[in-house]
Amino acid sequence: MDIKLDPSRDDLPLMANTSHILVKHYVLDLDVDFESQIIEGTIVLFFESGNKFKKQSSSTEETYPSESNKACKFRTPEPCHIPVTNTRTVSSKMGYNDLVICGKGEKDTSGKDGNHDNQEQASGISSSKYCCDTGNHGSEDFLLVLDCCDLSVLKVEEVDVAAVPGIEKFTRSPKLRNQIVRELVALPADRWREQLDYYARCSQAPGCGELLFDIDTWSLQIRKTGVQTATDFPHAIRIQYTTKPQGRSVTWTSDQSGRPCVYTMGSPINNRALFPCQEPPVAMSTWQATVRAAASFVVLMSGENSAKPTQLREGCSSWHYYVTMPMPASTFTIAVGSWTETKPEICSSDDLATEKSFSPFEADFRYVGVCGHMEYPCRFQNASATTQEIIPHRIFAPVCLKGACQETLLPLIPPCLSAAHSVLGTHPFSRLDVLIVPANFPSLGMASPHLVFLSQSTLTGMSQFCGTRLCHEIAHAWFGLAIGARDWTEEWLSEGFATHLEDVFWAKAQQLAPHEAQEQRELRACLRWRRLQDEMRNSPEDMQVLRPNKEKTGHVSDSGSSVIKHGLNPDKVFMQVHYLKGYFLLRFLARRLGGDTYFSFLRKFVHKFHGQLILSQDFLQMLLESIPEERRLELSVENIFQDWLESSGIPQPLQRERLAGAECGLVRQVSAEVAKWVRVNRRPRKRKRKETEEVLEKLLPDQLVLLLEHLLEQRTLNPRTLQRLERTYHLSEQDAEVRHRWCELVVKHKYTEAYRHVERFLQEDRAMGIYLYGELMVSEDARQQRLARRCFELSKEQMDRSSAEVVAEMLY
Repeated sequence: MDIKLDPSRDDLPLMANTSHILVKHYVLDLDVDFESQIIEGTIVLFFESGNKFKKQSSSTEETYPSESNKACKFRTPEPCHIPVTNTRTVSSKMGYNDLVICGKGEKDTSGKDGNHDNQEQASGISSSKYCCDTGNHGSEDFLLVLDCCDLSVLKVEEVDVAAVPGIEKFTRSPKLRNQIVRELVALPADRWREQLDYYARCSQAPGCGELLFDIDTWSLQIRKTGVQTATDFPHAIRIQYTTKPQGRSVTWTSDQSGRPCVYTMGSPINNRALFPCQEPPVAMSTWQATVRAAASFVVLMSGENSAKPTQLREGCSSWHYYVTMPMPASTFTIAVGSWTETKPEICSSDDLATEKSFSPFEADFRYVGVCGHMEYPCRFQNASATTQEIIPHRIFAPVCLKGACQETLLPLIPPCLSAAHSVLGTHPFSRLDVLIVPANFPSLGMASPHLVFLSQSTLTGMSQFCGTRLCHEIAHAWFGLAIGARDWTEEWLSEGFATHLEDVFWAKAQQLAPHEAQEQRELRACLRWRRLQDEMRNSPEDMQVLRPNKEKTGHVSDSGSSVIKHGLNPDKVFMQVHYLKGYFLLRFLARRLGGDTYFSFLRKFVHKFHGQLILSQDFLQMLLESIPEERRLELSVENIFQDWLESSGIPQPLQRERLAGAECGLVRQVSAEVAKWVRVNRRPRKRKRKETEEVLEKLLPDQLVLLLEHLLEQRTLNPRTLQRLERTYHLSEQDAEVRHRWCELVVKHKYTEAYRHVERFLQEDRAMGIYLYGELMVSEDARQQRLARRCFELSKEQMDRSSAEVVAEMLY
């Protein structure tokens, strides 16, 4: 079943056979070992057999043909039983594992420890101390396929859930293990706490037989001899495994204070190098996790509870998180480090009242409207939660950035959360942690359930850059998390919406007058229009399409496996086409409906589709149905597909709009300032006495970005002009977006006096610095090239793998 894909250019496979069997809940029990740079432990998966399950045969059509149905040799357990390390008796409450392993010796980098590893060459995997080759078992047994990469799997076994004390209290068949799991996963939402308790108890139950397994580059395949259908396959299995230091789902690094940390960084392969799972978005599941680390570390995770550490022996702490809202496994996020919490100096009673947390257990389930999702304790059905403008929130950062967070980020979270609620209504998640991630984080932000990562670049300059980015990530709570794309190639359903909404949220957070808000939105539209044009000129046509699978969007194989087009293309990480074209499509539709009508519709859409996966047509059909027929003109789902989603280049309706549109006042002001700087640059060194000094206006950060972009179009700017430009606007102290444009000017005009600004940017703003490396090398200036190579050598060990590879290709 090994799929030989070239990670530099091919699509990403989703191998899990989700049409046959679905994971409904994960229980993770993990130890974080910073000395060896591994995470190890167990994961217990609770299944529900799908409605498409059937006896597999070699004729079953897969996206990728199964090698295991040809000549794959599965491992047979040895006769002796080797108990799994983490199976222990538990307390009557939650029963979480208290055994601690805080350090396991030297760093494991060989992958040659006798375990079953994901290797690029999947054939000839050596046997482990648990399993050995016994030959081909044929194609009659049901094969469970999980997405898995860069992991060492030690053991797979069925869990004897029937051995859990008290299990007979809620099941009619205490002796039938699969029936117990079926009834456990089907418990109603108002019994969520009892359900989590029994998941924990079952996860600690003893094993009742090891399962055959094999592993290749992209998947873990598990079977039980004689079991031929998903219905009969064990519905609770335990996998004992370890991650690898070089695994692509997690990053081991140091924070800005020099302390070790590890976090999931939004890898293109998602979480399959953190734990074996079902990656396809249709596999929506809940989870709970117990994570142990040295007592000096803080464990943050996508979870509904604000976890507190439980002190254990040997100087270690245990942290427990859980989630009751089913979501794709790709949204699971963890970060472990010596983070410091930033708290407000004064907390008023009004703030506490506004931010009161409403857990599912306390929910007042007075129905506000019918939800269309699978059953779970939904905040949209909690009358108290629906009126909660500001959810409880915490900020974590390395100790050296605590002051910057206190000054810049902390005051922004309440107004941004309140603004989002005023636009979209109920917050889908009950709380929010925000973490300032290490400098090697490859983007400006990433949103996960209950947890947002922000780059340190957002903390510099004025509040606008931080505020807009925060609003973008908050918007993902609705679009990207609570409402997800059923086909991951339709990224615009997440990024387009978040980009469009960030402007709306930020204007409300600033409490701008309608005219001011409109001016700011038009200015940002102008900037995005310029970026979109640039992106269309400098990217392959097939990567400019928002719906690349066209009529096959959302289609999967009979087993449920599929591929994500361009999912492993390293260039895709640096592209913004889904953000920009998606933004302009939504802007176009909002203008056609009128702002009030559009956002009223959007609230209805959120209420109807939260907790579900959608395709483009779900949104477009509901939107068009809300427009009176006489106002639709030529708008149709088919036309929007053709003009906006299934074509490369700039959509024709957008081209017509930009040609016909007049510049807003803020843009005209920038144009006037550009003309002044052009005149300044043309003046001779010695001016005539009667010549008047140009009076330069104060500009907003976005106006400064536009000003610098226009000045980049000038063929030459002399050092005197550049010096005055920097001093006039204090460019080295502005936000990262402004400083990035300033560095481009410095590089283009070889302004050596400001090379230190370029060096600082490449070291401190790595998420935005990739393009600058290219500019430094293209100039063919020896000094600039030495600067680029010196900065890269200083930071390459701390850069994420994709960025480092791209930069190395530029430099060498």
